[in-house]
Amino acid sequence: MIAKNIAHAAILAGHTVLFRTVSDLLAELDLDSPAARRRKFRFYARPALLALDEVGYLAYDAHAADLLFEIVNHRYERNSIVLTTNKAFKEWNTVFPNATCIAALLDRLTHHAEVTLIEG
Repeated sequence: MIAKNIAHAAILAGHTVLFRTVSDLLAELDLDSPAARRRKFRFYARPALLALDEVGYLAYDAHAADLLFEIVNHRYERNSIVLTTNKAFKEWNTVFPNATCIAALLDRLTHHAEVTLIEG
């Protein structure tokens, strides 16, 4: 709900926002041809804010980690990302087992980041 409220506030402030669950985003990217996937990467790079919900609720393969890395990399130091997860960063190897890009993915996500831990 906090991510949705941040996205709503960004819209009210005049920014473009795209909100997706990570499972929907990865399914959309995985089904496309390489040329269509490149267009999707550009599509996801455009909004001022990309809100990605539910990282960690499902497990994915290394290919999914690579796709998420590409999205983050296309936005890195250009546009903002709000990301929700139920896993600590040290547990992301359980979300993306055998993925070699986890360290680079987390590096880009946490550089210039405000990490908010909500316990309840």
